Amino acid sequence: MKILFIDTVHPFLIESLRRDGHECIEGYDFSTEKIENAITDFQGIVIRSRIKLDSRFLEKAKNLLFIARAGAGMESIDVEYAKSRNIHCLNSPEGNRDAVGEHALGMLLSLMNNLNRADNQIRKGEWKREENRGHEIDGKTVGIIGYGSMGSSFAAKLRGLGCKILAVDKYRKGFGNEWVTETNLIEIQKEADIVSLHVPLTPETTFMLNDEFLLKFQKNIYVINSARGKCLHTDDLVKNLQSGKVLGACLDVNEYEDSSFENFSPHGLSGNPTWQYLIQSERVILSPHIAGWTFESYEKISGVLYEKICGLM
Repeated sequence: MKILFIDTVHPFLIESLRRDGHECIEGYDFSTEKIENAITDFQGIVIRSRIKLDSRFLEKAKNLLFIARAGAGMESIDVEYAKSRNIHCLNSPEGNRDAVGEHALGMLLSLMNNLNRADNQIRKGEWKREENRGHEIDGKTVGIIGYGSMGSSFAAKLRGLGCKILAVDKYRKGFGNEWVTETNLIEIQKEADIVSLHVPLTPETTFMLNDEFLLKFQKNIYVINSARGKCLHTDDLVKNLQSGKVLGACLDVNEYEDSSFENFSPHGLSGNPTWQYLIQSERVILSPHIAGWTFESYEKISGVLYEKICGLM
């Protein structure tokens, strides 16, 4: 089988496939035009997020048997069209779910205990104890929206911290257990102190966390988004941070990042008051889409994809 790698992944995947006798072409610097012109020669393609595999592209992939996405999100692939062409779409959320769960918890603990601010103050020679008194997760209610690989991993990391965990998932049922209560959005909006998004980016979830959604929460809440930036309407988040409805936000992703996740959007952020508020607020913690980006997950993702590709043969 001839397989095109257009994004870098852990060497385990390409080494294992070559050992099995497959021809693997490393096209990391191939232009989109070059990839489109060559794709008919390949039976497999391995991607992260560099280019979109839409119906126009897939129409040219006459011999493609599979698309392997190193990561979880599939929004850069026209999955339904691929399926209609009998192209298998593989992803690997099992590989980075623990990384995402740990990162979300780490951001939350840092925010609720003012660790970023306190660290910065200490480095400047300031010793402020009362001003940095924090809040405990123990006794709080955490609402998890989306209970797939990432949401369930976050719940597992919360286990033992003494919080009540509520979860909802449109596509999964019967997942409740001794530490997670399966529920609905209405109950989460009624009870949650903390809400964490773990949903894919779809037309339905685009900007789902907006002003109307936030105002339905009966309590003032902390917000975590380690899913996709455009699942959260940033202007509305800032509005609710300013009003106090949102006590603080942990944003590993944001709507201003490029579709490749490698940088900010080329449209730029200069003069954007919403962005300026976020980067100046001590009640917001930001990271550059790295929740699933650990050394361990890097290798595990390749292992998961290898097993799934082998399963097709």
